Amino acid sequence: MAEVSEVLMSVLSTIRVPRPGDRVHKDECALSFSSPESEGGLYVCMNSFLGFGSQYVDRHHTRSGQRAYLHISRTRKAPKEDEENSGSGDPPKKKPTRLAIGIEGGFNVEQEQYEEEVKVVLFPDRQEVTSDDLATMPDLVRERVSLAMAGLMSADSVSHALQVQQWDGEVRAESRHAVKLKQLDNGTKIPPSGWRCEVCDLQENLWMNLSDGRVFCGRRYFDGSGGNNHALLHFQQTGHPLAVKLGTITPDGADVYSYDEDDMVLDPKLPEHLSHFGIDMMTMEKTEHTMTELEIAVNQRVGEWEVIQESGATLRPLSGPGLTGMKNLGNSCYLNSVMQVLFTVPDFQSKYVSNIDKIFDEAPSDPTQDFKTQGDQVGIAARMFKALVGRGHPEFSTNRQQDAQEFLLHFINMVERNCRSGVNPSEAFRFLVEERIVCQQSQKAKYTQRVDYILQLPVPMDQATNTEELQEAERRREEADSSGAPPPAPVRACIPFTACMAALSEPETLTDFWSSAAQAKTTATKTTRFASFPDHMVIQVKKFTFGQDWVPKKLDVSIDVPDTLDLTALRGTGQQPGEELLPEVAPPPLMTPDVEVKGILGSHGNEEDDSLYSPLLCQSVSPVLDDSTVSQLCEMGFPLEACRKAVYYTGNTGIDAAMNWVMGHMDDPDFSAPMVLPGTSSAPGTTPTESVSEEHLATIVSMGFSRDQATRALRATSNVLERAVDWIFSHLDDLESMEVSEGGRSAAESEGSREPPPGPKVRDGPGKYELFAFISHMGTSTMCGHYVCHIKKDQQWVIFNDQKVCASEKPPKDLGYLYFYRRVTE
Repeated sequence: MAEVSEVLMSVLSTIRVPRPGDRVHKDECALSFSSPESEGGLYVCMNSFLGFGSQYVDRHHTRSGQRAYLHISRTRKAPKEDEENSGSGDPPKKKPTRLAIGIEGGFNVEQEQYEEEVKVVLFPDRQEVTSDDLATMPDLVRERVSLAMAGLMSADSVSHALQVQQWDGEVRAESRHAVKLKQLDNGTKIPPSGWRCEVCDLQENLWMNLSDGRVFCGRRYFDGSGGNNHALLHFQQTGHPLAVKLGTITPDGADVYSYDEDDMVLDPKLPEHLSHFGIDMMTMEKTEHTMTELEIAVNQRVGEWEVIQESGATLRPLSGPGLTGMKNLGNSCYLNSVMQVLFTVPDFQSKYVSNIDKIFDEAPSDPTQDFKTQGDQVGIAARMFKALVGRGHPEFSTNRQQDAQEFLLHFINMVERNCRSGVNPSEAFRFLVEERIVCQQSQKAKYTQRVDYILQLPVPMDQATNTEELQEAERRREEADSSGAPPPAPVRACIPFTACMAALSEPETLTDFWSSAAQAKTTATKTTRFASFPDHMVIQVKKFTFGQDWVPKKLDVSIDVPDTLDLTALRGTGQQPGEELLPEVAPPPLMTPDVEVKGILGSHGNEEDDSLYSPLLCQSVSPVLDDSTVSQLCEMGFPLEACRKAVYYTGNTGIDAAMNWVMGHMDDPDFSAPMVLPGTSSAPGTTPTESVSEEHLATIVSMGFSRDQATRALRATSNVLERAVDWIFSHLDDLESMEVSEGGRSAAESEGSREPPPGPKVRDGPGKYELFAFISHMGTSTMCGHYVCHIKKDQQWVIFNDQKVCASEKPPKDLGYLYFYRRVTE
């Protein structure tokens, strides 16, 4: 022990006591998914506070020279018998009464109990020092080491700060309209019962507007139940923002919805607001389901949840390489499902798994902030990985449920950023889309290509094969509504996969197409085909959509998705023999009325000046936008800048054309960024020489871009870092050609440079594929519910339901959301 005491004394100066603000990683290895519960436990460096599994701690000791580590190991206690819990992924038998996770009355989460052992280990000989051993050592050593051990154990770990064990979906924010809400003195008094919608006489799901006391029915739900949207229409007509759900009013409160804030809210002055219309809150009794109860009921929907999770069968658990589950960190099932599928793709395996020793050897001193290192974190609880990929993102940095498709694209975007100078695994999904537009007046064509990663498959509901059954179900639902009986069980629409593919490939009619051949607006047809076929094809079934009233809804459909897929017939052919192309002439610009129009063809008869005037030639021209169309789009909830772009790029041709533009560009990285006029590098109101943030410049330059490229991106996005990063990755083709000279001009701007920028790197091959994985969603929208994935491994379908991994008995291939195919080689 005297020898150990001497070693401790020699490293005493390197042992630190955690201070406020220090990042303590005591729950997860920085290089793998090891934790204190793993075999061998976790070693926490007592200087840097980084944690390492037993297989990686020697590597850190060798590289850093640190010798003192706090070893934490936990052994799981035997679980107590609980008759209320069931296995195999079944819905909990104890019915939840609260829209929450990890809270009494909410959905169950697994709470495990452990026995913990803590000691100091000295490297390289792994000499162990327990608390009892410290008692026999000199005072200086004992006090210093004991203080450090206690500080490490009491400090909040980074993962604890990131992980939300409890989530309460019933916590609501106070409405910004509540305190100063204006109520009309119109003499309206609401009786304690007998309410009806003023428009349709509906007697349930009724909402009273707190500004004028008028009563209307609520929104129609995705399955056709609910109301007829009259309360929403009343808000759109009057602007009165708050409404209370009649039948939920009790002395404890009520459901209050803010149409302006588009969320359930708190009204601290609710008793006063109700009293204004003669309602005594203290005497009211609950007669209707609250919105929380309805949401719980939907999230417990047996049909979808049981089928997708295969809850009715006794599933055989699996384990081993490639069969490791991932813990749910609080609404992280979307991430778990996507990452499980991605790491079955050979490109991602070779980049982040097979190459792991090289990645670890080249990892920075703090590997928790390194993308390549955390890419290997597919395992028990990838807290560090989730924190890293979500950092700075307004949605993925939270613990709210997210859209798996949006996360997949976000992750691919991050891979693109971090693989500019090396092997890029996202190329496995990248393909080119060919769009062919034919002017119906001149019969001349225009061809364009764009990069994509996901094929979005439309769902033609009018092609359902069980139409009579659906109509009968709708009739029964209407009868139940009129009689007050409980609604019947919903019937799922059966849509043939061939009908979806036919809807994808059919030509689209463009009614306001500006033809450069006819020099006027006319009708055109647009067909979309593949210009290349990727190694792996991702298909998204467009289940999430908007109704005619712009209420989000999920289509409850069953699609007979095939195991094999042949897309050969959808390959684009390019310009056909004898086919004429539309002239490359820009459409007439939108200009202020006081600008003299010069150069328009035929306007002044100057043959030397018949070039078409456009913003590309004069950056001082400001566009005139139809304010009414912009306002209509904004009222639908779209960002102002996106609305301005929609009106500009559709030439002030009306709400329908602008809406089509919005729906076609919602996935653009710069969708809500400030509008940048063609031919300029800055938004209106800025100048090309406007100064940019040096800090933002340094951040973008650190990603491998030049200073000029970073400057251009920041100026194009009003100096907003997040928008600039998205902008720069959506303009890679242009930026690749920016070889900056000493004078600061890019090669594209110099007179001697006329080479077109290189196209994106894509793989191509036969368009024949086989299904190897799919991700399914349960719930009413992407913002709630649950995701699981099924992956085919060695000809056996396996279900990954967070940390539960089992052999699949009946893979629900007809209910998937994202489907993953790989190329079949002859």
